[in-house]
Amino acid sequence: MDLPVADPGTERGEGPLIQCPYCDSEAMHKLAQLLLPGLAAVCVDGTTGDLFRKPSVVAVELRKEMVDYITQRSDTFIADALIESEANQDPENEMPDDPFEIVSIFMDDFSSTKRNIIGHVSGWLLSDNREDKIDDFVQEMEMTRFWPLDRREAIAEVLLKNVDLKTKFHCPEKYENEERLADHKERCSFRPVTCSNDGCRAKVSVRCMDAHDAACPFKILQCEQNCDKRLLRRDMDRHCVTVCPMRPMKCPFGCDSSFAERDLEKHCLEFLQAHLLKVLKVIHKKGRSEEELKELAQKLEKYDEHGKLAKALDARPLTNAVKDLEAKMKGEPSS
Repeated sequence: MDLPVADPGTERGEGPLIQCPYCDSEAMHKLAQLLLPGLAAVCVDGTTGDLFRKPSVVAVELRKEMVDYITQRSDTFIADALIESEANQDPENEMPDDPFEIVSIFMDDFSSTKRNIIGHVSGWLLSDNREDKIDDFVQEMEMTRFWPLDRREAIAEVLLKNVDLKTKFHCPEKYENEERLADHKERCSFRPVTCSNDGCRAKVSVRCMDAHDAACPFKILQCEQNCDKRLLRRDMDRHCVTVCPMRPMKCPFGCDSSFAERDLEKHCLEFLQAHLLKVLKVIHKKGRSEEELKELAQKLEKYDEHGKLAKALDARPLTNAVKDLEAKMKGEPSS
């Protein structure tokens, strides 16, 4: 693991240097999202099998303990990692440098100290029942706003800055006075900005805006199948599958053809004789040769004064139209 090297110098005045406060907003949000399931796991494991305590009863106390524990671990993380790196030269046993993995390890370590006898059983830790209970308690806490996201993000910001060894997710710059810091903050690549797509409330760092825009569900895009519609990215899949006139379809009469749905009428008109032949083979299963059926198909098309055959866009209406025309050709009323 590459440990950070001390910065030889931003110009220093007499007082201590002032750290830029900005960090990657999306990374901070992602880290905040880990805290609620982590707390739920601690509460569930600590009360499993206890008839007198439920996860909700111990949640307030364990939340404070967990936050204190993981914050303290993060405060000493760099120093601890340096000591461990010097003592252990085996790369496989090195502490990871991914902030999310590091904080997850902190929470797992805390959780292991709070498990009761049942909670320490390996079968319980790997059971689906445990995962279901954790998921249920996460939903309960979200519904009751037990631990609001903004409060979790405030904690996540501290954790992220403490364990982000490679300064990948926070700004490492320091300045000797507020004036120079203010100049830096105006151009800092970690400064938060609000997404410009209408309806999106996300705040992301400037450096991450292109990546956010490339996935933002509120971005208006041209239809992926090149119809005239412009729509939100989040609606694209449903549009392309359900209503887009350019969505691909196969011939409903069993041709090998594939075309855009808007071209169905054109296809049915162009291949009317082929479709008629398929329908006639079903209607007249016996007694007529291929040539006789082809001749009948041509007669039907000529007899069709109102173009009902060409308007039939699948087998059932075409079959009905053929039967009506055959009945009329024989001088009988249609059934």
